[in-house]
Amino acid sequence: MSSTPTVPPTSEAKKPSYKPSHARDVTKPGFLVKLVLMALIDALGIYGVVTAGLVQSWTIVVVLVLFLIAFNYIYFSTKMVPGKYLIPGMIFLLVYQVFVMGYTGYVSLTNYGQGHNSTKEDAVEAILTQNQARAEGAVDVPAAILDRGDHLGLAIVDPETKKVMVGDATTPLAPVEGATATDTAITEVPGETILTFEQIVARQTQLKELSARASEDPDAGFYKSDTGTTAYLAKSLLTYDQAADTMTNSQTGVVYKASADKGFFIADNGETLKPGWRVFVGVENYTNVFASSDLAGPFFKSLGWSFAFAILSVLTTFAFGLFLALVFADERVKGRRLYQSLLILPYAFPGFLATLVWRGMLNEKFGFVNQVLLGGTEVPWLTDGLLAKVAILGVNLWLGFPYMFLVCMGALQSLPSDCMEAAKIDGAGPLRTVFSVKLPLVLQSTVPLLIASFAFNFNNFSLIYMLTNGGPTYPGLSVPVGETDILISMVYKIAFEGGTKDYGLASAMSIVIFIVVGVIAWLGFRQSKAMEEI
Repeated sequence: MSSTPTVPPTSEAKKPSYKPSHARDVTKPGFLVKLVLMALIDALGIYGVVTAGLVQSWTIVVVLVLFLIAFNYIYFSTKMVPGKYLIPGMIFLLVYQVFVMGYTGYVSLTNYGQGHNSTKEDAVEAILTQNQARAEGAVDVPAAILDRGDHLGLAIVDPETKKVMVGDATTPLAPVEGATATDTAITEVPGETILTFEQIVARQTQLKELSARASEDPDAGFYKSDTGTTAYLAKSLLTYDQAADTMTNSQTGVVYKASADKGFFIADNGETLKPGWRVFVGVENYTNVFASSDLAGPFFKSLGWSFAFAILSVLTTFAFGLFLALVFADERVKGRRLYQSLLILPYAFPGFLATLVWRGMLNEKFGFVNQVLLGGTEVPWLTDGLLAKVAILGVNLWLGFPYMFLVCMGALQSLPSDCMEAAKIDGAGPLRTVFSVKLPLVLQSTVPLLIASFAFNFNNFSLIYMLTNGGPTYPGLSVPVGETDILISMVYKIAFEGGTKDYGLASAMSIVIFIVVGVIAWLGFRQSKAMEEI
């Protein structure tokens, strides 16, 4: 028996065949591309640092600086190769998941909403601005309106120094060197564009809202212009005492004290000044969700309907999709390819557009369903609470069964043929084969998708909002919540509709929804042991 002698490796064969990548070799174009991209990222980051520093957002400054240092170290170091691929995904995860959840949780612990949008300093300035009137003895002075793009600036002639002063809604008036003015008009302001009469007329809405503080002291008053050619000093009827943290009405003498718990100035008789400012309220929003007489009832009704809607939507669409998949998987059906193509057509239409079409078709007086299919009967599909829920489930079935049909078709085609043969040999009939063999095997592979479908339908805002807008509404509530509102549409109405927009309360409800969906998904995966199958 002969054998081929093994040739020992030479010293050259033992040398590693490592070659630096284009992005690491300074002589290759790849390095230049990386250098340019990193320069752009650094420039964008430095811009963010400077902008955040100007508004004194020091937390953002620190985070951006740390990000820039980490970015440059990772992409220019030879020891952080895996990090180069992980860091973009990690940043998107932090920005779009962690930050969003964290900020929503923070807002849910505040009174952020209409009337409590900004800081206390902004609220003080807004209150003084809103309650101003022409100061006693104030005279008209020459003025000019300045074009500053999307907003206006104001130039006046100071009645004491006769100097031209320039300011706007956010910047107090300050003297400008080189400006010229006559006894009746300001003719030139260096670096500014003075509006003509026609331009002033075209921007009357902005002119009515224009005012500029006379100085850094908010109690010094504001200069306003009604005509665009003259201005006058206006002072607030309220005086802010920073030491006592109170507002005093000079006409009535009423004193408004700052409430650190509520975020507004309140008098002894309960009268408040608006706007207020954002303050930390703890779990008050969560307490209101479950205990408020105005919200608790609609919340629990919406919670129950959200569960019913999500569960029934999953069951009906899956059952109908599986039924159609079983029927058209049978090769004895003639033209089944054509039927399969037609059945997935609803899946090709935009969901919100199809929902609007169904809204028109279900119109009580003029809809196709009542006028054609039901012979002119005026069935209140969208205005009766129970029928509106039936209509929602029916439309969602039409929209959702093609997806389940495709999923079940794929699952049925992947079933092992030996199982079907074994069931046939054991004498199982068609129904027994479906319920004892096919259905368990199909469920094994589709349960994760059913859980995802449940989570999607639990937050299926577009269907509810487009079809019924949550109606019919419950009477006598401060929030326009209706019988078909699910939790997410209720959150939307609290945040953006109704008389008072309460972002803090809406955020608290969003956190509750997140917890509910998360727990349901976790229980579903745990019970089905689907995670091991993914």
